Amino acid sequence: MKPVLVASLVIAVFVCPVARGVDISKITEVELVQRTQELYDAVGPGNQAPWKKYVAEDAMFFDEKGRAMDKAALMEDLQPLPAGYSGTIRVVRPKSLLTVNVAILSYDCDEVETVFGRELHARYHSTDTWLYRNQAWQIVASQTLRYYEDPAVGEVAEALLNDYVGRYELAPGNVATVTRQGSELYAQRNSGKPYQLLPESPDMFFRAGVEGRRLFHRDAAGHVDMMIDRRNNEDLLWKKIR
Repeated sequence: MKPVLVASLVIAVFVCPVARGVDISKITEVELVQRTQELYDAVGPGNQAPWKKYVAEDAMFFDEKGRAMDKAALMEDLQPLPAGYSGTIRVVRPKSLLTVNVAILSYDCDEVETVFGRELHARYHSTDTWLYRNQAWQIVASQTLRYYEDPAVGEVAEALLNDYVGRYELAPGNVATVTRQGSELYAQRNSGKPYQLLPESPDMFFRAGVEGRRLFHRDAAGHVDMMIDRRNNEDLLWKKIR
């Protein structure tokens, strides 16, 4: 027998579960969604049972807060909601990739939380990797990200709008121009496409669908002298030149 053929047979026997005669239990997207919904239904009451069942002992969890947790930390974090709080998390828009002993489920989570009668909403996106071993499908890795949501649009007195109009320089050759169209403000960087600045509060604006803020700084006399582009709590300073 040729060496190459022998090597191929060895790989098939030791790597391929089917070749070893191992019974791989198939799982479907519907079943994965059902199990995932069972997990999220257990979050509010702090029911750890399904999490202990479906999460592998060596699992890695990365949540929307940037925390990296093993199973022990995950279980410790899973506690009943405090008095006055309630909520639901619904698994929606799932997509899956299923192989012999690995299944990946990617989905959105629509959360509704009620805090002393006030209803709050949030959206997340999660991707879970399930692995079949020891005759069970369990999650071995999970990552969750939170969708960015625009803040509520506030009001700014029209008398203040002209204060923001002007040209702001970040560095030589990099100028942003703020213009006014009726009661709306627009910014344009060099010859780029103008975009609207939506008010959150006086001197604080944002762009629709873009995380961050545009803050207008005033000098001691109350005149706008700078536009601050704040991204993830770090600032780019645009000095007003006209």
